[in-house]
Parts: sequence; C-alpha cells; structure tokens
Amino acid sequence: MQTQRPNCTALSKRRQRDDETKTDTTAQTVSNIRALTASLFGVAAGTLGLESLPGFFFYFIGTAVVSLLVFSLKAKSDPGAYFFRPLGDFWIGDLFGGLMSFVLTWTLFYGLCNA
Repeated sequence: MQTQRPNCTALSKRRQRDDETKTDTTAQTVSNIRALTASLFGVAAGTLGLESLPGFFFYFIGTAVVSLLVFSLKAKSDPGAYFFRPLGDFWIGDLFGGLMSFVLTWTLFYGLCNA
C-alpha cells in the first residue's frame, strides 16, 4: 500500500500565507500601539502646556522611545523576523499617521488646561 505524500508546493504556499497573516497581525498590533501612545503623548503635551516646536519634539522623542521599547521587548531585537520591510514598516511606519491623533489631543488638552 502506498502512502500519499503531501504536495510540497501546497505546503510552501500555506506556510507563506501563514507568514503573511502573522506579519499583517504584527503590523496591525504595532500600529495600534503607536496610535494609542500618540494620543497619550498629546494628552501629556497639552497638560504640560507645550507649544510649537517643543510639542513636536516631545512627540518625535516619545515615538522613538516607543519604537525602541517595541524593538527590544516585543520584536526581540530582530524586526526582520516579524516585518517584511523592517525599516519602513517598523521604524518609520505610522510615524506621521499618529501625528494627527497627537495634534488633536494636544490641542484639546492644551485648551482645557491652559485656557
């Protein structure tokens, strides 16, 4: 009696699809973390009364710290294992997407605390 061997191309396609699903899920998780922290940085900057460039520096420094924390704690210092393009998807991705949330909460809390 012959045993039927699984099709190697079907297995490789399934693995590739699973890898794509994992990287998409990882990218979505990092995007959610950045959106939440951008809003929290906006609350902090507005409460502190930061204006103009110091507020934007606060956002960019905070985003860099969050990226480093995700890099060291979640990506285990190897973002290439979790992202297709580590530089674009991990380090630079959502840098300006979170800026809108930051500015919105920054101006809201600045107006509430310093008006």
